[in-house]
Amino acid sequence: MGACVSTSRSTCSSKSNGEPVPLPCLGIGLCRQKRTKRTFSDHVVTLQHLPSIPNRVFTNGKSRTSCIFTQQGRKGINQDAMIVWEDFMSEDVTFCGVFDGHGPHGHLVARKVRDALPVKLQSFLNSCQSRQNGSDQTCFKGNSMKSDVGDLDKDGSIEDKLNSLWREAFLKSYKAMDKELKSHPNLDCFCSGSTAITIVKQGSNLFMGYIGDSRAIMGSKDNNDSMVAVQLTVDLKPDLPREAERIKRCKGRVFALQDEPEVPRVWLPFDDAPGLAMARAFGDFCLKEYGVISIPEFSHRTLTERDQFIVLASDGVCFHL
Repeated sequence: MGACVSTSRSTCSSKSNGEPVPLPCLGIGLCRQKRTKRTFSDHVVTLQHLPSIPNRVFTNGKSRTSCIFTQQGRKGINQDAMIVWEDFMSEDVTFCGVFDGHGPHGHLVARKVRDALPVKLQSFLNSCQSRQNGSDQTCFKGNSMKSDVGDLDKDGSIEDKLNSLWREAFLKSYKAMDKELKSHPNLDCFCSGSTAITIVKQGSNLFMGYIGDSRAIMGSKDNNDSMVAVQLTVDLKPDLPREAERIKRCKGRVFALQDEPEVPRVWLPFDDAPGLAMARAFGDFCLKEYGVISIPEFSHRTLTERDQFIVLASDGVCFHL
């Protein structure tokens, strides 16, 4: 699965190359367009309202500045889910995400996260705005930041506050999402789960939260005006030193099978199961007591005119690029 963010009006496409993996593509344009201005509160929705939300693409197709594509592979059911949501909260704000499910019910987990996670993100930011209304703290509104303390922007602290706000939003939304999955009455996530790579573009700011091994890759122009690929994320595999240390501290085990020595996996302390090939994921509650977590890595990047697009992709796509 993939995602693309571009500074020009462009789309990306993908088609099957015969490999035994589902191939999806998602594209998002970064260009400013004249549209009817909308406020943050106009976009607070519930899951019941999702089918009627404009500018929300979650199946193969395209929008003004993006396109998404996924295709069934040869390994069974396609467990990928994806979303592009333009005008996410207000003008010039776009959310996009790729979710790669695994396990018996991974496809259901991925779709649930696709639908619920952005709504949780909205809900947190809306409650934050309500708390800050009338205070001297930074408020979020579209591509602007407001504060009753006029000197904050002189030393960059407004940008720091915005960055802190989005970090907290991603952390709390991911935590709430995993909690909902654990208590879901009709969705068994004990040995099923999903990755997540989610980004929000707000003006020239790009905020990212991710778990698992799905990637964000940016296409940027170098000093010679040649396009270069810049990986924005780190595959959160079990053999990363900090991940392995946490898992082992929680009595989980990390090792690769003899017939696939290049794939480290997480195992229960008392059984050679389930063999999860990532250190962070939604669901997979059989391993949550043994070091697997759903806390996202968060990062912020200021986009420049050299940055042309971003691709979000599941490991099945990245492995064959």
